[in-house]
Amino acid sequence: MATAMRVTGAWVQLLTDWLDKENLPAPELREILDSRGPADIVALPLWRELLARAVALRPGRAAPGLEIGALARPRHVGVLGYLTLTCQTLGEAMLAYQRYESLFYGRDLVEVVADRERMTVRWPASVSTGALADSVAIAALVTFLRHLLQQRLAPARVSFVFAAPEAAGRRAYQDFFGCPVTFDAEHTSVSFPLAFLELSLPRSDTGSRALLDRQARALLRALPESDGFDRALQQAMVALLPDGQVSLKRVAARLHMSVRTLQRRLQQRRLNWRTLLDRTREQLAGQYLADRSLTLGEIALLLGYSEHSAFSRAYRQWTGRTPARARRAASEAGMGGRYRD
Repeated sequence: MATAMRVTGAWVQLLTDWLDKENLPAPELREILDSRGPADIVALPLWRELLARAVALRPGRAAPGLEIGALARPRHVGVLGYLTLTCQTLGEAMLAYQRYESLFYGRDLVEVVADRERMTVRWPASVSTGALADSVAIAALVTFLRHLLQQRLAPARVSFVFAAPEAAGRRAYQDFFGCPVTFDAEHTSVSFPLAFLELSLPRSDTGSRALLDRQARALLRALPESDGFDRALQQAMVALLPDGQVSLKRVAARLHMSVRTLQRRLQQRRLNWRTLLDRTREQLAGQYLADRSLTLGEIALLLGYSEHSAFSRAYRQWTGRTPARARRAASEAGMGGRYRD
């Protein structure tokens, strides 16, 4: 039986941000939203209900889903926000989304098709989350890419499976996406010119910058006397870790040098590959554990472990305690020690 679709607690905070933007008290709705931690699972029917209740507070809006989706930032997408930081181009970011979409919805749903001119990411009508939720999701996707690129990216075409809204709504969709938008389609989809896939990601918007800065501080603790080569080495490792295939050979290739040259450079720093890999993973683990939007399974993925249990064993070897215990201790410290086992 197929896994039921869902979203994350981090994602539903989009709605809290929209309520704040609209200066809406909505105490009952906020109570439900605030009861979900970033890493909590939120069933899709509940997400749709929360959206409907929220937009009912501002009746008459032409396209409220677009307004909500336009608030999307890296913190709303949890692990996917970190994964995009390993990408150098828009094409790599789209592939990362395709590879790890199940972390967000609980299932792999997206299809990627390409012809000589365009790449299209699409979702069949059978997995539509409803007109409002679909609008939020596609608006958030395009907004997130615009923030990554620091430009108002205009797709080639956007389509939705739900019926066309009234004239004001259709204009709102076309104005938001800056391209033709069709309705009653077979797929929910976003198409991009192939040339867009080579666009570099500057990674200097506020949300991405914050994640990068935290990673940089963790890496600095792994190699406290680092120079330009060390930083390039660690960045290559961070980029390769989520694929679960980080190796001396692949890192050397990413740095455009031979394995022998990389080994010699490590020896000059009195490092060996295994020690460097473990030290880097340990420091990154500490940073990721502090981010409550990440589950332990997602942290294991970011560090290149195929299973959560493998990450737990490694972390225990490094620190003498499990990741779960380390996270709980950090929470207790943050709460002034109010919570005890």
